[in-house]
Amino acid sequence: MAQPMPWSQVYDPFSNPALSTAVAALPVVALLGLLASGRVRAWWAALLGLGVAGAVAILGFGMPGGMALGAVGYGAAYALFPVGWIIVNVLFLHRLTVISGRFNELRLQLASLVPDPRVQVILIAFGFGAFVEGAAGFGAPVAITAALLLQLGFAPLQASGLALIANTAPVAFGSLGIPLITLQQVTGLDLHGLSAMAGRQLPLFSALIPAWIVAVYGGWNALRSVWPIAAAAGISFGVVQWAVSNFHGPWLVDAIAALASLGATLLAYRWFPAPGDSLMSAKPSGGSMGARRDWSWKPWWPWIILMVFIFLWGIPAIKKGLDQIASTSVEIPGLHLQRMPPVVSQPRTESVQFKINWLSATGSGVLLAGMIAGWAMGLRTGLIVRTWLRTWYEMRFPLLTIAGMLALGNLTKYSGADATLGLTLA
Repeated sequence: MAQPMPWSQVYDPFSNPALSTAVAALPVVALLGLLASGRVRAWWAALLGLGVAGAVAILGFGMPGGMALGAVGYGAAYALFPVGWIIVNVLFLHRLTVISGRFNELRLQLASLVPDPRVQVILIAFGFGAFVEGAAGFGAPVAITAALLLQLGFAPLQASGLALIANTAPVAFGSLGIPLITLQQVTGLDLHGLSAMAGRQLPLFSALIPAWIVAVYGGWNALRSVWPIAAAAGISFGVVQWAVSNFHGPWLVDAIAALASLGATLLAYRWFPAPGDSLMSAKPSGGSMGARRDWSWKPWWPWIILMVFIFLWGIPAIKKGLDQIASTSVEIPGLHLQRMPPVVSQPRTESVQFKINWLSATGSGVLLAGMIAGWAMGLRTGLIVRTWLRTWYEMRFPLLTIAGMLALGNLTKYSGADATLGLTLA
């Protein structure tokens, strides 16, 4: 079957760079404006922004209507697989740990290991928050760690602020590398290259954040006697963040770096116990939260199982073998275009392939890890399956939001509007 004639992108459709840039920016302005207003739900903002992007692509940049629909369909499909496939299955595992009581055991264990609130901030907001970010992401680490700090006696605004600041270290890699996976899909750049570059830029900031949150909590005097602990937490996180992102990929960066940081924090707390002072005023509001608990690996096993599967699914030989069993690529109909100078040195024709790799997709490894972890925690198969289906149902609006966002991103990419913005900024 003969390929249709490719449509050539135009980066200055109005023969006026300022006007073309202003029109190209309309979808972004509309999306951010609706979100900032606080009056429109995120999924509505994404769909309305997508509508503006469609008008700009077709009416402003001359993109054929069928091609625009193809770009929207491709973005929405990618939002569900592999992105949504990862998110839902990670949250499925998280819900199983909540149902079994293992997640509460984990939080109690972390909270009881150290009585000093300065070290609690490092251990819970930074270390444990980074672990939750790497596993679940999407606001879960801030919500969980802030709630835990509240139960330990921290003020609500203080707990929220500390959790948000601490989350700046792991958020670039997010839940199993989804931010970088999505960036790779939109830009077409190499995923491992993006992971490596992010892993070279972030460690310095990551190393400083534990000291920063202690200083925000109690001032520089509070940091004076716990700086070795803050340094151990930050430096260990930064070094492992660099190593995993450069030599493995984006999937397990936060989870492994967080475990290294948690271990380094606890060791440093044993070696450099901070003297008690007036800062030791935060008291647990619940008696069980403050009780000393012996270390147990049981609450960690579901997450260890998850990391093992994600690591295995990240090995190229395993991915290749699974792809040979079940993998196919489907060309998106109508999405056949030509990129033009100065975006490329020579005109380049592109068509878009949607890869369907159910077995080798990271989310499939996560799903298998969740099932095994559920059985290991003593849950029945029926409850596990119902939990998985309920997770899909409860994630319907977040998934719709993600689909709208990625459809918008792909529409601006294939219409050439993003290139117009890029050329202007460059």
